[in-house]
Amino acid sequence: MNAPAAHHPIRGILYLMGALALFALLDTVSKTLASRHPVAVVVWGRYFAHFVITLLVFFPRYGTGLFKSARPGLQVMRGLTLVGVTAGVIAGFQRMPLAEVTALVFVTPFLVMILAVSFLDEKMPRWRWIPVFIGFSGVLLIARPSGNAFNIGVVFVLLGAVCYAIYQVLTRKLSAVDRSVTQLSWTALVGAAATSLLLPKYWVPGAFDLVDGLLMGSLGVLAASGHLLMIMALRAAPATTLSPFTYAQLVWATLLGWLVFGDLPDGLSLTGMGIIVASGVVVAYSERFSRKA
Repeated sequence: MNAPAAHHPIRGILYLMGALALFALLDTVSKTLASRHPVAVVVWGRYFAHFVITLLVFFPRYGTGLFKSARPGLQVMRGLTLVGVTAGVIAGFQRMPLAEVTALVFVTPFLVMILAVSFLDEKMPRWRWIPVFIGFSGVLLIARPSGNAFNIGVVFVLLGAVCYAIYQVLTRKLSAVDRSVTQLSWTALVGAAATSLLLPKYWVPGAFDLVDGLLMGSLGVLAASGHLLMIMALRAAPATTLSPFTYAQLVWATLLGWLVFGDLPDGLSLTGMGIIVASGVVVAYSERFSRKA
């Protein structure tokens, strides 16, 4: 008989804050590299480093069983959607400030709701659609499609958010049949394999100096460390407790965007970011209470 799961909400929140800080730092390094190198090369570096770290950490323990999956086809699809997330976000970083890209990615919970209703036959009370529509109004304030501030980066980031929503839905389905470490390993394998196919087209010999090489290697370390802290957070506290705090990543992104790139969102963008966060918190708490009901 399994022991009951531990419940240490404060510890879980602290782990989560660390994970979000690492993810924001990962985005900062990605944006720095994307300003000097093609998106495809940066995405490859992120997944290749992640794959190497995954093998070093988990292969000695699990061997080839690390990749044993009940649904390998879905694992490949899930891995490709995460590559789409990374590519869309990094392409956005080339054209937009860090904080605004991060805010746009936070429309993902709204998209997950739409996909869950459409493809997983989950039931949703009508009133819960209200914060979804309000949240998308925040997106319009950031994107401003009728104004001069709009750029193609918004499209790339929103496409990445759609991929992220599909990735989360597939993760829900696969969590019932595969271990977390298997999902993590397949993500790294598919990402490294898919981007390696594109690498010869975009790689420029001698383009990386020592500093950029170290930054490229740090992508996998930051990603793996952040995911490890996220797993520790979810072991210490339920997802419904942690989810409202995930928006702290926006604070980290705003701070790092200001310190590293000198970017600060304008008034309309800050308003849009606030609307997205408020709507997302409402969705998170409504999910928490609906599960208790």
